[in-house]
Amino acid sequence: MDPGLVPVLMLVAVSATLFLLGRAGVRRLKPWPVAVRGGVTALFVTTGLAHFIGMREELIAMVPSALPAPALLVTVTGVLELAGAAGMLWSRTAPWAAAGLTLLLLGMFPANVSKALNGPVTSVMDELVPRSLMQVVFLAATVAIVVHRLRTPNGPLAQRRP
Repeated sequence: MDPGLVPVLMLVAVSATLFLLGRAGVRRLKPWPVAVRGGVTALFVTTGLAHFIGMREELIAMVPSALPAPALLVTVTGVLELAGAAGMLWSRTAPWAAAGLTLLLLGMFPANVSKALNGPVTSVMDELVPRSLMQVVFLAATVAIVVHRLRTPNGPLAQRRP
């Protein structure tokens, strides 16, 4: 299996498993956002750990040359991914963590483009279109959590009755 697919499969597999458990009657897993939060948590634990274990050198090489201190940037983004994953575990912090992870994904996108255009292409997932589509899937998951919170009855966009 292409290692580039692991994060997508982690997101989809964990989200689907938690969703199905919720449908089967596990009450704490009932609403779909809980399943997506679990998938996003698994995704960012996986990618966050990769910043320190296994893929660190490859990730450092992905940092665009215009940016300073690539190793430090990889460390910082890895810590932010792990912190975001931890924030996803609690319903009160999940929307904030999802918003932060959304911004992080957008901020790291240039490194993905740089990898696709300049780095060695060792798998299909290293090419620009699959890599970009994978980022869109990740963004859809994080944005869905934020939007759900904004639309909940007690959320900031809830309509108040006079």
